[in-house]
Amino acid sequence: MDVHLPQEGRDLDGHRRQAVAEAGEGVADTTTGNDGTRPLVGITDYVEPPADLEREAFPEAEFCFLDDWRASPANRDAWRGCDALLVWHWPVDRETVAVLDRCRIVVRYGVGVDLVDLPALAARGIPLCNTPDYGTEEVADTACAMILAVQRKIVAYDRACRAYTEGWQEHRLVPHPRTSDCTLGVVGVGRIGTAVVNRMKPFGFRILGYDPYQPSGHEKAVGYARADRLDELLAQADIVTLHCPLTAETQGMMSREAFAAMKPGAALVNTARGGILDGLDPLEEALRGGRLAAAALDVLPDEPPKQHPLVAAWRADADGVRGRLLITPHAAWYSERGWVEMRSKAAETARLYLMEGRLRNRIGDEPWSRSE
Repeated sequence: MDVHLPQEGRDLDGHRRQAVAEAGEGVADTTTGNDGTRPLVGITDYVEPPADLEREAFPEAEFCFLDDWRASPANRDAWRGCDALLVWHWPVDRETVAVLDRCRIVVRYGVGVDLVDLPALAARGIPLCNTPDYGTEEVADTACAMILAVQRKIVAYDRACRAYTEGWQEHRLVPHPRTSDCTLGVVGVGRIGTAVVNRMKPFGFRILGYDPYQPSGHEKAVGYARADRLDELLAQADIVTLHCPLTAETQGMMSREAFAAMKPGAALVNTARGGILDGLDPLEEALRGGRLAAAALDVLPDEPPKQHPLVAAWRADADGVRGRLLITPHAAWYSERGWVEMRSKAAETARLYLMEGRLRNRIGDEPWSRSE
């Protein structure tokens, strides 16, 4: 049963009893809620009713769609009554955690946990889990498409040849090395990074990977050359593709210093997190100054993008960025199947813990692999 909680006047315990009664005899009488009723799972944002995919994955639970707890006492009570939260982009900050009186687990629909106050959850004994495997194929495919588009200058040719009024085939964009003469640098060789490595090997790239959180020998098992330092990778790679989450360590990692360390004429692909860029100023300087030949971005520091000269130039298809800057609207993760997997897997994770006491994909149990 799905309920979109009203702004005012909700009788939480009454709703629980009514939902159990309406479920009928065909539903098992589970008693895993903190008050002995069926567990109540709150969906904080983005996902719209009905919670059909979540309910299929967690049939013993009831689901509710939460409104901003700050807006009214009734909303606050609704959050307090949830046994689990499924979170998209809602900031689970210290103030939000303080409201979670009954909550036993928080599950992120996606991978990143940069909007979650981990110490605040830990202080209340609430585990945080994410859903790291819902869109591995989609993001890897998008990254590879961007890599090849940059390497074979697909977008650059598309933009340039619109202006060809004389001649055709004799127009060439240079320099344009053969793919097998190029080095692909993969920053973060976790699930998605590994998928990119496996997809790109047949194209002939020399593949260099940097991931200090992967054990020694991982490069031999997957098949890439290991860089021990980020600057070592940046100095050698013709194309750098990012596959690390946003953490205190990676925030602003692609700074002016990082772009200066890149091989002149290299390209950057980012399907990971926009905050890995240290804003758009260093990227614009690297593009306009020629240090960077091209950039392909599925993620930006601010989404939707705020006003910035680089964004304005991209929108206008202006000289200096035309054919050199490719932007997509944080869509690398999406396919219909990926959407289903993300929602189902998040609900399954909540079910495993509330019904069986099993935690999967917990954040904080061990040093988190800093690669997606």
